[in-house]
Amino acid sequence: MSAISKQVAEMLDMLPEHDQNLALELVRKMVLAWDSDFTKLTKAERARIEQAEEEMSHGEYTTHDAIDWN
Repeated sequence: MSAISKQVAEMLDMLPEHDQNLALELVRKMVLAWDSDFTKLTKAERARIEQAEEEMSHGEYTTHDAIDWN
């Protein structure tokens, strides 16, 4: 979690529950405006995918098609 995310979380914890819910709805609307179908990746998600692809290119994983399922 980034330092900014931690700071936001700490500040939200100081609010009453009703205001926390309002803040959550605001953030939800901002995220939906930024990526309406949640297809964009965070930096951490992109790094995990790139690492998995790199490992696959070195033969560390078996693809679904390479398995004889019969």
